[in-house]
Formats: sequence, C-alpha cells, structure tokens
Amino acid sequence: MILAAGRGERLRPLTDSVPKAMVPIGDKPLLEHVVRLLADHGFQELVINLHHLPDVISDHFGNGTSWGVDIRYSREEELLGTAGAVRRMSSFFDEPFLVYYGDNLCNADLGELWRDHSTRPADVTMGLLWMDEPTDRGIVRLDENSRITRIVEKPRPEQVFDDYLVNAGIYAVDPSVLELIPPSRSYDFSHHLFPALMAGGGKLHGHRLKGQLLSTDTPARYEDTCRQVASGTFNLP
Repeated sequence: MILAAGRGERLRPLTDSVPKAMVPIGDKPLLEHVVRLLADHGFQELVINLHHLPDVISDHFGNGTSWGVDIRYSREEELLGTAGAVRRMSSFFDEPFLVYYGDNLCNADLGELWRDHSTRPADVTMGLLWMDEPTDRGIVRLDENSRITRIVEKPRPEQVFDDYLVNAGIYAVDPSVLELIPPSRSYDFSHHLFPALMAGGGKLHGHRLKGQLLSTDTPARYEDTCRQVASGTFNLP
C-alpha cells in the first residue's frame, strides 16, 4: 500500500494544483518513481489511498497496466492517518504486505527487507537508514537481535541518541497487526501502533536498508531531492 493522501501543506503553493506525491522529480511525478521501484521488486498488486486532488493520481495511473502492476484506490473523505488508511483496506491484505510512504523517494533493495521479514516471526519490520538530519524525523534504536527498543518521533536535539537509525517509512507488515488498529478513525503507525506494539510485547523489528532515501515533505527537502536527482548524486530506481 502506498500512502499518498496527504495534503502537503508545507509544499504550498506547489500542492495547490497537485497532490504532494505527484510533485515533479526529474521528468516524472514522484509517485511514478515509487511505482516503478515497487514493480521492479515484484510488488504487482498495489493500493494507493487518495484524499487531496485524488483524480490527479487516478487519471495518471489508471489501473496500472502501463507500469506492469494492478492498482486499486482507496478514497478517503476524511484522512485516516497512516495506519487507519491501511486498516480501511484490511480485506485486501490477507497475507504479508508492504507499506510505503508516498512522499519519499528511495532506491534501496526492498527485496532484502522482504526476505528479512519473511525469515523471522515479526509483526512489523521497519526499513531504516542512517541520516545526518534526525530532527523532524522518527528515530529508533535496535538491540543486538534487530528488535526495536526505542522510538522517538521528531526528537529535539537533546533527545537524539548516538546509535540512532531513521525510520524510512517503508514497512513489511503481517496482516494480524491490522486487528490492533481501530476502524473508521484516524490512527498513525509511529504515534499509535508502534508504541502499542512495543508496550504489548509485539515483535517490532528493524532492517537496515541498502540504498538512499530522499524526502519531499518540506520545500528545502524537495529542492534538495530535485538537486540530487539532477546531479546524479541520487540514482533513480
């Protein structure tokens, strides 16, 4: 499931005419790069949630055949949060699945993340990277068995710990987790579900992704992403 419903308030006025997942990166919308990445890794059945300017996305991708995938859409009249959006489509997810935050551009090996999740009894395996800009992101700590022992969302400078890794917004998820998400209300992975899993003894693991991640959620990050793509510093998937 690709999460693409956000309004992108911080990117206005750019997002007055396009959803934030459709801002241009190089010669294509951001979301097209994401769909290509997922298709290249064998993810052929996709769900995209929609809210702000939904027809821009559905008109561009249609049913996904031009990209070798099958796309269905979940239109949200009211935003349901990252986990609530997935819970709304729970009937679609009857086996382990991937969640991808649609405002991120990544070129990592998602196959390794998937295999890691498949080879151990994990409720959720979170894709992680080290980044030198931890504030305004989610950071986690792993134990020696790659189990997540601490999460701090958008830490203040004094809350940043030495051995942190950054939440990449890419998760492999077991469908049993969906039962923990309240239906028909806003509910978030980082703020609600992950702390509940940790408090309840759930199996929340981390996987160090091999590759790069760029964000587009602020004007500065969007400009940096465009600059790195144009210069070849970031290799598009």
